[in-house]
Amino acid sequence: MSLATIDVSDLVGHPGASREQRLTGTLDGLATEVASVPDDAPIEADLLLESVLEGILVSGSLRGTFRLTCSRCLTGFEVPFDVAVSELFVPEPDPDADDYRLDPETGVATEQMARDAIGVQMPFSPLCRADCLGLCEVCGGNRNLDECPGHRDVDPRFAVLSGLFPDDTTETDD
Repeated sequence: MSLATIDVSDLVGHPGASREQRLTGTLDGLATEVASVPDDAPIEADLLLESVLEGILVSGSLRGTFRLTCSRCLTGFEVPFDVAVSELFVPEPDPDADDYRLDPETGVATEQMARDAIGVQMPFSPLCRADCLGLCEVCGGNRNLDECPGHRDVDPRFAVLSGLFPDDTTETDD
């Protein structure tokens, strides 16, 4: 079940009236190459619906889980998200505005609002941890798991530079 349309007929035309609404649903197909909201993972929405002169103001939070792929080591992992929303639904949205369409007969459709709010919070270069070592460019082993034996091969173009900084042979007097 995707996030629902909320009937707001009791709020439309009654500025100052409000009510809280809790929803649970899913968002199918919200994904990039390295981040997604799992199709089967529930998204919980705690929303405040407020009638204002222009329409209905929807504010609150959306909570769920991102399924991510580390951009350095390609390991899959999950992290929770909690995204704040505050959006205006109006009967006749201006094409140049960011408002959503309010249909007085069917209500407030929350799915597109949730997609927009969660989509911009999806990380474009996630890391499984801040100090991720990534994959070895020579053998492809995951350095976090010690799958790489270590390589001392020096690119022949830079071999001359290896003599500039000899290995820690300097001694210091204390």
